[in-house]
Amino acid sequence: MKIGLVGKPNAGKSTFFTAATSATAQIGNYPFTTIDKNVGIAHVRKPCPSKELGLVPNPNNSLSIGGIRFIPVEVIDVAGLVPGAHEGKGMGNKFLDDLRQADALIQIVDCSGRTDLEGNAVEGADPLDEVKFLEDELHHWIGEIVVRNWSRSARAVESGEKIEDFLSERLTGLKFTREQVILSLRKAKISKPVMKWGSEEGLILARHLQEIGKPIVIAANKADISSEDNIGKLEKLSAIITAADYELALKNAAKSGLISYNSGDSDFVTNDETQLNDGQKQALGTLREFLTTHGSTGVQDCIEKTVLEKLDLIAVFPVEDETHFTDGQGRVLPDAYLVPRESTAHDLAYKVHTDIGDSFIRAIDCRTKRIIGKDYVLQDGDIIKIVAGS
Repeated sequence: MKIGLVGKPNAGKSTFFTAATSATAQIGNYPFTTIDKNVGIAHVRKPCPSKELGLVPNPNNSLSIGGIRFIPVEVIDVAGLVPGAHEGKGMGNKFLDDLRQADALIQIVDCSGRTDLEGNAVEGADPLDEVKFLEDELHHWIGEIVVRNWSRSARAVESGEKIEDFLSERLTGLKFTREQVILSLRKAKISKPVMKWGSEEGLILARHLQEIGKPIVIAANKADISSEDNIGKLEKLSAIITAADYELALKNAAKSGLISYNSGDSDFVTNDETQLNDGQKQALGTLREFLTTHGSTGVQDCIEKTVLEKLDLIAVFPVEDETHFTDGQGRVLPDAYLVPRESTAHDLAYKVHTDIGDSFIRAIDCRTKRIIGKDYVLQDGDIIKIVAGS
């Protein structure tokens, strides 16, 4: 599961990426700072069952801090897009192609209105223009793939191949599933005969494909220097108020030992105020004021809204010993997996390992010790033992 960070140049994507992943991306105040995509790991917070069970966890594929499990998700930071990117302008289609494997997107918008659509410094830019242009670029990109060489390609459909099968094969490289294609076709309600489809029909279908298969969360970034008017505009689009530079500053202060802070916290603890100089005290005061006003820096909220709301993933905890909640090495609750809601115990078995899925016999709900079958629908926070044949 991968999240793509998208937006125009100089909107703060690289800062957001570094703040979200604690990875080091090149950060600069000029267009096209990012030439090659950066890939890093962010984390989603979920309750760790260890606290409920009174156990001390030994996490393997994730982190556990204070009863909260931080589960990893992959984040891709792609270079900025400019209007006409689908036609090769700016950095062109290379960066759109980098998004092929993204399951969902976070659009980093410069809420301050201090950069134009190409990332150049201006005053009074409307951040709503960013939202529209990026959607247009994505829709044109997908739409052109849908109807590429259409007069020749559509003959297969005219000859009897189902349109959903044809499009599913064509769009598989963009990570759209057959189910998503079927739902998009249903919502698009295109009445024109398939042989007569053109760019207009491609765009109509592309809008639904994007909404269903690559949903977007808007990060109203640079909120610390934005007007209330701009913030209000983006809030009407359910944008998350974000200050990626503040999140990065908080993480750096925590790394230096000045404060105790975890991503998404609404406050921080100063470890030793006597060690702070006047400049640091003032800076931390500014950060705290923002947290008090907005509840967080917004970076972690963007990640979690994307994963838990847009993609609707839940957390499950596979173990080998249903009595002690351990794996074969005796580690307590070692692994946490994010899976789509409505996933089954059999799906989880395949998630753990293909061989375990192939030889699945039954599963056990470790809380109740009840035997469950392969069709058992997983619930958020389930602890599951998979029993497989040798």
